[in-house]
Amino acid sequence: MSAIADAHTDVQEPVVLRRTDGAVATLTLNRPKAYNALSIGLMEALLEELAALDRDPSVAVVVIEGSGRGFCAGHDLKEVQANPDTAFRERTFKTCSALMLGVARLRQPVIAKVHGIATAAGCQLVATCDLAIAADTARFGTPGVNIGLFCSTPMVALSRAVHRKQAMEMLLTGELISASKAVDTGLINRAVPEGDLDRETKGLADLIASKSHKVLKTGKEAFHRQIDMTLEDAYAYAGGVMVDNLGYADSKEGIAAFIDKRPPIWKHE
Repeated sequence: MSAIADAHTDVQEPVVLRRTDGAVATLTLNRPKAYNALSIGLMEALLEELAALDRDPSVAVVVIEGSGRGFCAGHDLKEVQANPDTAFRERTFKTCSALMLGVARLRQPVIAKVHGIATAAGCQLVATCDLAIAADTARFGTPGVNIGLFCSTPMVALSRAVHRKQAMEMLLTGELISASKAVDTGLINRAVPEGDLDRETKGLADLIASKSHKVLKTGKEAFHRQIDMTLEDAYAYAGGVMVDNLGYADSKEGIAAFIDKRPPIWKHE
């Protein structure tokens, strides 16, 4: 397990914890007293961990979770209020944007494991992750409008994860939605009993990690690249990815194993 201290607090606390179980790495947001609010220190720590994981060929899947009573309550408003200069606030949102892009561009698939609340930039983080599993007691929202601060940056991820009318309702009302509603809107994949959250997340992560790691990374990159292309460009690009993929050692092994009716033995090449 690794820990990175938050340089923006008086007490040096480990705001990001990392543990590895086989090919699955888990990053824990560790500011429980602040509902894991995204201080600059926490966001920079997460960026460092993501960069390290991106270079680690032994890791196939990344899980992001929160410590304490909730997943993440969004930006650290106390920190923002204490630093009214424009330069600091620009740095805050540039760092947040870099973090969300880091999650999207990470070669490994990322699963959000959500309990308690995921609000504002915390909801943004859930929407940015490739997959999300939540306790059935979890709640999600973009409540900035309630305090006179429209959730403009969370809107970017939210509007790309759920139907636009659902996104607009969340953004304009500021009301929290249940985990079951979050499933219906497409914000998360599953809502499970709170006591089953660890097991269900581990099961999904282990299932994905059992596939060819190289193919997983190829697939995630291809998904994000084609999603904003025109239909014609997307098919042209995806066809090229398929041709390249057929040249992988793992593709040849997987096809042979399918024909031979045996489990494949991946080399992750």
